[in-house]
Amino acid sequence: MENSIYKKNGQSMKNVMGIINNALDESFLDKLTAHRSLASVPFGGRYRLIDFPLSNMVNSGITNVGLLLQSKYRSLMDHIGFGKAWDLDRKRNGLFILPPSHIYKADRAYKGDLQNFSSNIDYIERSDQEYLIIGSPNIVANIDYRDAFKFHLQNQNDITIIYKEVDVFRRDTSYILLNTDDHDRIIEMKVNPKDKYYTKISLQRYIIKKDLLLDIIDDCISMGQWDFVKNAIIGNLNKLKVYGYPFNSYASVINSINGYYKANLELLKPDVWQELFLKGGPIFTKPKDEAPSSYKSGANAKNILAANGCSIEGEVKSSILFRGVKIHPGAVIKNSIIMQKSIIGKNAKLENVILDKGVQITADKSLKGDINLPMIIAKNSIV
Repeated sequence: MENSIYKKNGQSMKNVMGIINNALDESFLDKLTAHRSLASVPFGGRYRLIDFPLSNMVNSGITNVGLLLQSKYRSLMDHIGFGKAWDLDRKRNGLFILPPSHIYKADRAYKGDLQNFSSNIDYIERSDQEYLIIGSPNIVANIDYRDAFKFHLQNQNDITIIYKEVDVFRRDTSYILLNTDDHDRIIEMKVNPKDKYYTKISLQRYIIKKDLLLDIIDDCISMGQWDFVKNAIIGNLNKLKVYGYPFNSYASVINSINGYYKANLELLKPDVWQELFLKGGPIFTKPKDEAPSSYKSGANAKNILAANGCSIEGEVKSSILFRGVKIHPGAVIKNSIIMQKSIIGKNAKLENVILDKGVQITADKSLKGDINLPMIIAKNSIV
């Protein structure tokens, strides 16, 4: 019965398109988004945040994906290219770059992400698919959408929101909280409330019929409402049949420096790494051909994640090393994230630090942040 409902009238994942909404406030990541968009922030040694929602959609059988842009998207464009790494460089469907609204009207003040949806309405209308899954790049998870889509069809929902139940809320991180009845119908949603009474957090993955989304966008904009979550979703809770669908594997919300830092270091736990990279489909990223990392005489590495091309001569503990990092003799690195092509000089000491790409730490320097507020060194800095 389940399969017959799922396939009725061609309603398989081939009938679903994806939109990744990168038109979000990204100031919470401070220096890390000073020169790049949220979607292209490096994560986990060799990935970017965009890799997770994009891979999830492709692994679920979605072949038509639109990427909504807002600003500082040069590095993102360089990373995704034509979508070849995700098998989206296709003649039919594929990956579509959706320019920000100010491209069309330079004098128009930015009002909210619904403005970008509206500016690219032709792409949504002309797509062959009947349903959409809308996601954002600040959730790190490996989600297979197929079961959620089956639930959406069987329950005849207007909107389905994928959520996760949590016991602990991260410091300084904003959440969208859900309150549901006994059947998972969403009766209340709040964006980053001061008092967190509810334990279900939105993973910002929304399943909706295309025609319904177009109607909602038109209604919101005609009333001067421009926020997708607050206006298009929360504003319609009492009018539409909106249900939650639980996700029970690993997921991390990245809405703060502390959240970004802790999510990276959590990858050092084998169970977290396996849930994120092994239990679902693969997480694809832009390939780069580099030699394996080398551990030279005097190297002492414990509980680390190191990408290709690293050269380690010092001591590294509980840290993430991106591609091409060089650590000279006598250097000591603890609980830190060292991005691509950074160089750590002789006898330097780093603890609770995030180095952006291409940073050089000179010999004998000592940098230390707090475990809940790591020190960030901007891209290409010399310290």
